[in-house]
Amino acid sequence: MTPQQRIRLARRHAGLSQAALASAIGVQRSAVSHWETNNSKHPKVTHMREVALACGVQFEWLATGRGKMSLSSDTALDSVAAADALLIEDPIELRLILAFRDAPTRSRAPLVEVVEQLASLRTGRKIGTAR
Repeated sequence: MTPQQRIRLARRHAGLSQAALASAIGVQRSAVSHWETNNSKHPKVTHMREVALACGVQFEWLATGRGKMSLSSDTALDSVAAADALLIEDPIELRLILAFRDAPTRSRAPLVEVVEQLASLRTGRKIGTAR
């Protein structure tokens, strides 16, 4: 099975359209389409990792074809990155973090800038200064 076929299979196994997968990893739908066709365009390793996470498949299987396609339930729990763990108790802060994580990659910096500007208006501190 080719890498292109594994990407398509993983996406379909997860029940995602090309547009939904693209949105989940912050690329254009056409990028996913190119990755799934037999042309010279291959995803970067970081995008392969994001595809594996979004589709719930083993990265090694997706990248090389070795191993099992799906994560076992124990592996799925163990593979949650520390940065993805939800250790936030304040519901408003949680909404902010989840909205940030759902935002496309290119929109994240402007979101942070807006929040920093709002915070500086309230606190009088300059934007981007240490606490």
